[in-house]
Amino acid sequence: MPASSLLALRSAMRLPRWRRPGLASWRGLVLPLVLVGLLEVLVRLGWVPAHQLPAPSQIGATLYWQAASGELWGHVGVSLARVAAGFACGAGLAVLIGAWVGLSRRAEAYLEPSFQALRAIPSLAWVPLLLLWLGIDETPKIVLIALGAFFPVYLALLAGIRGVDRKLVEVGQLHGLPAFALTRRILLPAALPNLFTGLRGALSLSWMFLVAAELIAATQGLGYLLSDGRETSRPDLVLAAIVLLALLGKLSDGLLKHLESRALHWRDSYSGGEA
Repeated sequence: MPASSLLALRSAMRLPRWRRPGLASWRGLVLPLVLVGLLEVLVRLGWVPAHQLPAPSQIGATLYWQAASGELWGHVGVSLARVAAGFACGAGLAVLIGAWVGLSRRAEAYLEPSFQALRAIPSLAWVPLLLLWLGIDETPKIVLIALGAFFPVYLALLAGIRGVDRKLVEVGQLHGLPAFALTRRILLPAALPNLFTGLRGALSLSWMFLVAAELIAATQGLGYLLSDGRETSRPDLVLAAIVLLALLGKLSDGLLKHLESRALHWRDSYSGGEA
């Protein structure tokens, strides 16, 4: 075994049991489990009306029967496809335009004021216009999600490029790097931490915009389940859809966080203390 692995193992063994890395990953489950248990007890005792806030066991039963009938997987699959398509379109376009604006003061002068104005428009304000322009099929839903994903990535990448140390750029210029090589080898790698921060924020907004898109003119998806639960006075169905949105959002963010750690493995950054 390498010496570094032995040192890491010895350090882990010296830690108290509750601070060891294997147990630290489970700490995030403590608060949700406590809240679920507390809510179950309050509903069972009748202190919280079940017709307004069902017990977690009832929500779990609703999820089970929806999954057993096969209906749930259709809703989840449709929502996942919409988020993936909208996020890919919005984030990809944001990377291209953000890099262009970040590298060109002239492009910034032309585009930045308009983008700042468009960023202030609420998501629901786009819905009537998109329905008028694009109809009620999949296109307006994906465009709305792409709008939500665009601005966090654009702003983060722009800030990352503009925040690159000027000395690094000067070193590249002294070595005779052309503009494309300077961008590829210095500016974009240095802006990667900001870019991943923007991507994670954009992915979170994509799930939020998904609900806005599916609440209107949709016959499938988790947003449709929310609307169906509201119209049929089934709070268990509404909360089941919310739980699924939270789980899918957490899983997709975890995947993106893993990709971030792989892409930024060279970074020696502060990871926080145990306080």
